[in-house]
Amino acid sequence: MMIDPSTQQFILSHRDDDVRELALQASRWPQVDMPAALQQIAGRQVARAKVPEWAAIDGILYPPHLSLEQCSSQQTALYKATLVNGDTLCDLTGGMGVDFAFMARGCKRATYVEQQPQLCELAHHNLPLLGLPHAQVVCADATEHLQQMDEVDTIYIDPARRGSAGQRVYALTDCTPNVATLAPTLLQKAQQVIIKLSPMLDVQQALRQLPCVEQVHIVSVRGECKELLVVLRRGHDGDVTVHCVNDDQCFSYTLGEERCLPPVWDETVPEGGLWLCEANASIMKAGCHDLVAARLGLQIMSRDSHLVVSNHPMEDFPGRVFKVQAVTTMNKHELRAAMQGISHANVAVRNFPLRAPELARRLKVKDGGSTYIFGTTTSSKQHIILITRL
Repeated sequence: MMIDPSTQQFILSHRDDDVRELALQASRWPQVDMPAALQQIAGRQVARAKVPEWAAIDGILYPPHLSLEQCSSQQTALYKATLVNGDTLCDLTGGMGVDFAFMARGCKRATYVEQQPQLCELAHHNLPLLGLPHAQVVCADATEHLQQMDEVDTIYIDPARRGSAGQRVYALTDCTPNVATLAPTLLQKAQQVIIKLSPMLDVQQALRQLPCVEQVHIVSVRGECKELLVVLRRGHDGDVTVHCVNDDQCFSYTLGEERCLPPVWDETVPEGGLWLCEANASIMKAGCHDLVAARLGLQIMSRDSHLVVSNHPMEDFPGRVFKVQAVTTMNKHELRAAMQGISHANVAVRNFPLRAPELARRLKVKDGGSTYIFGTTTSSKQHIILITRL
């Protein structure tokens, strides 16, 4: 993509301006290629939040909005870079190139493969600016390139998760390319294969459809599950290690690890107080709540609540820990006494007959504030309210 000097200067001068306002005033700058300029200004503004290292470099060119929407964030790309083994890397689905740029930093030979010519042109331009002048850019279909490529240490592939009508798809067999079918060839061409899958995909389904799975990484950012990464290793037939990552928290376990059932809360509040522990999004996705509680010596609220309680503060719990201020049943008199002075609260429910908005209305609280209220059901089938603070 060639941008003339007048347009480049316009982009630099207006890079923080409102794109919609610039579009409405386009006639003021007839010498400017306005569609190209608006694409670059909008792209940089998205990158400033999503990939700040790129936004800080003058001259980086950005693709249309859809590619920006689909690209990884800097945080998740940096995490994937820690998974790369060896000196040679091939990214078979290069896209905007964010994952590739971070993963290729430690490699002596790195190949970016992408079937869209426009994205390849952008990669040719951007990669040297990102400190990767040695990276090879190949404009080709991923499956076709895989058949004829030389062997590398690591292959990375992020299959497209949109159907023919543009709808989102999640199943391995619906993605393009179908990595379940390609897996044997991928493992012939690389010792290690890193596959990025939809965070909506069931982990067990992925394990059933893919061979030689060594690791699963469930990556969440600020409490939202963003990526499911599956790592295959040639010849691996042992146990699978699962890493539940949420920002700087990580809880790891193996699928073969003995899962002792933790004790169930006895529904009493000890003299020293009670703390409520809510697992992060990656733990929720993995479904390993019992294992977390058993390993840390905690009690579960019930077998179905996915809430954990402790009789002491928990600094190393993979999630949020709340100090319980009061525990009450749904009895009107008990509720009135426990809710005295509380007008705002963050209300959530776990295994409870009311939805969170309905419970908030019942409690007569508005959303927000520093109080966190949980509605749940104990092992004795009693509906209770826990009033807590972080």
